[in-house]
Amino acid sequence: MAGKKILVVDDELDVQSILSFRLEINGYSVIVASDGEEGLEKIKNENPDLVLLDLMLPKMNGFEICRMVKFDDRLKGLPIIILSALDKEEDKKKALDSGADAYFLKPFDLEGLLTKIKLLLPEK
Repeated sequence: MAGKKILVVDDELDVQSILSFRLEINGYSVIVASDGEEGLEKIKNENPDLVLLDLMLPKMNGFEICRMVKFDDRLKGLPIIILSALDKEEDKKKALDSGADAYFLKPFDLEGLLTKIKLLLPEK
C-alpha cells in the first residue's frame, strides 16, 4: 500500500532516482517530472500531497511554478519544498516569497529532507 504521493520536479535524472528510491523505501508514492511545464501539469492532474521542486528547470522555472500553485485557490495548500543549487540568500528569499514551504540547498541532506517532509505531511 503506497503512502502519500510526492511529485519530484527535477531535470537531473540522478536526483530523480535518488529521491524516488529514498522516498519509496520510506513509504511514499513517487511521481516525477523533468521540466517545469510537465511539473505544473502533474501538479494539476496527479494531485500530489507534496512537491519537491528544483528552481532551474527547462520550459518553466521553479519560481514561476511555485507562484502559480500558491495563487491558485485549488492548489495553494500544497506544500512545496525547493531543492536547488542556487545558494544566494536572495534566491532563497525569492523562493520563500513565492510560496515555498522550505528551501534545501543541493547537495541536500536526505535525512533532514525526510524529516521536513514528515513535518509537512503528518499522518492522519
